[in-house]
Amino acid sequence: MVTYIDAASAPLKNTGAIRLYSADDFEGMRRACQLTARCLDALVPMVQPGVTTSAIDRFVFEFGMDHGALPATLNYRGYKYSVCTSINHVVCHGMPEDKPLRDGDIVNIDVTFLLDGWHGDSSRMYPVGQVKRAAERLMEVTHECLMRGIAAVRPGARTGAIGEAIQTFAEAERCTVVRDFCGHGVGRLFHDSPNILHYGKANEGPEMREGMIFTIEPMINLGKPHVKVLSDGWTAVTRDRSLTAQYEHTVGVTATGCEIFTLSPAGLDAPGLNR
Repeated sequence: MVTYIDAASAPLKNTGAIRLYSADDFEGMRRACQLTARCLDALVPMVQPGVTTSAIDRFVFEFGMDHGALPATLNYRGYKYSVCTSINHVVCHGMPEDKPLRDGDIVNIDVTFLLDGWHGDSSRMYPVGQVKRAAERLMEVTHECLMRGIAAVRPGARTGAIGEAIQTFAEAERCTVVRDFCGHGVGRLFHDSPNILHYGKANEGPEMREGMIFTIEPMINLGKPHVKVLSDGWTAVTRDRSLTAQYEHTVGVTATGCEIFTLSPAGLDAPGLNR
């Protein structure tokens, strides 16, 4: 049984109920999400061969501090960094390190800022130098998966419509959808109900209602969908070491569809534009 609750009266913990946010709440999310989007834009010229992901981590921390925001991942469940940096076959939760990026790498940078109590969560893929066509194509397919998932968001539809749109396109392009991780409710909490699966059927999952806020963040592999988590407890990689990509937006359900809170103000969030 799915329950929905006015976000203003909900406890500040994940109870399993789905929060419905107000117009004022949407404004708070716009501010947090646009700060995250501006940070991801600012990283575009920085992501080059020879740059370390540790340097990217420092940049994100300082960007947040300069704008009165905290990186939500810092010290979250023991995670020690301000950003996740997932390179090549790392599916998600890659930890920054001092090893430099190499020409031909692709890297997902996942940033969440906590601003005035609101979480702005988004990630993008960045090509490092000149990347192979297979990597470019994977990024294009993954971004298209995200946008097709977003296009399925509207009140009255079920969350399974998002997963069906993503899975149908990915598999038609001879790629696979990671099933071990999903999108999630977000707002006052970093991770909240409902879970947003990136596969499934349109008649499955909770009904989407105006006021819901959640992330859509498909992880798409060139090889098989299976992943494993390394001994550090965070880093997830493809079992067959195939390339993987991910794009993520935070969206709010409106009366007629949805609003994408984390769109790049500079138009740099689609593949081929962030160079």
